[in-house]
Amino acid sequence: MKEYMNVINNAEAFYKACASEGKNVFVFSANWCPDCRFLEGFFEDVVKEYTAKGFTFYYVDRDQCMDVCVDLMIMGIPSFVIYLNGKESNRFVSKQRKTREEIEQFLNQVNQ
Repeated sequence: MKEYMNVINNAEAFYKACASEGKNVFVFSANWCPDCRFLEGFFEDVVKEYTAKGFTFYYVDRDQCMDVCVDLMIMGIPSFVIYLNGKESNRFVSKQRKTREEIEQFLNQVNQ
């Protein structure tokens, strides 16, 4: 998944990206997580589709950014947090496997 998203490896980079303008989607994940790997079957297409709609996607490595996960109370992965123009707008955080339909429904809430 890292190949088609901006990669965040530390808290400084995360908070800088959060403060940027626009629709920023942070995907908290880890290489060892089987539910995160499940996303690889479809998530590149989701990123392409929603990038065309003005979203920017960031891959946040959970293991390298544990302090950010603690700050945001993200205990399960994969998890998604959206910042709009520097402020948290919505989150899809759980330890459950996420489907393409659930992720798209979550992203579509931003435009409502």
